[in-house]
Amino acid sequence: MAGMGKRMRPHTLTIPKPLIKVAGKPIVQRLVEDIGKVCNEKIDEIAFVIGDFGKETEDMLLSIASAVGAKGKIYYQDVPLGTAHAVLCAKESLSGKIVVAFADTLFKADFTLDESQNGIIWVHKVEDPSAFGVVKTNENNEITDFIEKPQTFITDLAIIGIYYFRDGDSLKKELQYLIDHDLQKNGEYQITDALANMQKHGTVFYAGKVNEWLDCGNKDATVYTNQRILEFTKNEKLTSDTVNLENSIIIQPCFLGENVKIINSIIGPHVSVGENTVIDYSVITNSIIQSDSKISNINIDNSMIGSHVEYYGENREVSVGDYTEIK
Repeated sequence: MAGMGKRMRPHTLTIPKPLIKVAGKPIVQRLVEDIGKVCNEKIDEIAFVIGDFGKETEDMLLSIASAVGAKGKIYYQDVPLGTAHAVLCAKESLSGKIVVAFADTLFKADFTLDESQNGIIWVHKVEDPSAFGVVKTNENNEITDFIEKPQTFITDLAIIGIYYFRDGDSLKKELQYLIDHDLQKNGEYQITDALANMQKHGTVFYAGKVNEWLDCGNKDATVYTNQRILEFTKNEKLTSDTVNLENSIIIQPCFLGENVKIINSIIGPHVSVGENTVIDYSVITNSIIQSDSKISNINIDNSMIGSHVEYYGENREVSVGDYTEIK
């Protein structure tokens, strides 16, 4: 999660993308919890590979690890040299059974991880495989080939960016091999090259198919992810007891955080509102509004509004970053 999140600006100018809240929780927290649900064993350690995000962000990440009973570790990728390089930055943690995950991916799955298998690469069918790394499988669901962004159709099983390795040391060895021999593609070291080398040396990878793959790469994708999480989140309390409603209608599902105040408004469906935000005389659907903002006299859909925003009197689709005032 070391990238700058440029496709999510202005929201990533003040907070790293994986800490943007979706349905009331940071993206990376939801990812950690989702991985925990499919694992048979307790998670011992969570290693976060980040850029220079600052102590406040690092403390938040360590608290996310602690919340699932794991030890948190922070590693740094100072130069963007690709996925293989990013994972190798956490080489001290690459031992034993590990899961590698890229932090702008969420998923819905109904399987339990089979930790006896050598390796599992989680995939999902996509309409346009040319934008993704994809895999071919045989009749036993074993992966037979890796193809990076194929320009002609070969398979529609896209790698979603979550991997299980029974032997983390083998992965570490192949990642180091790429770096030591400067095996780059377009100036980056790719994790798929390490996977192909592991396969040549006898590792059998299986395809783990998820029911739904949710991307948080840009504003529209993140708003859609918020919608889907609200739809299938059943075990979370989505409305705080401290929410204050005055002459307003909430069309579920919605997330309403601590001390939210809504006056003379219609909110929902598929709206998330962060703590201490005040909304009046507004109609809001399918949108994310973060914390400590004041919203008045607007009618919006498919929008994202950051924290500490004052926004008055506009009717359109918007993407507004933190500490912005629009009147």
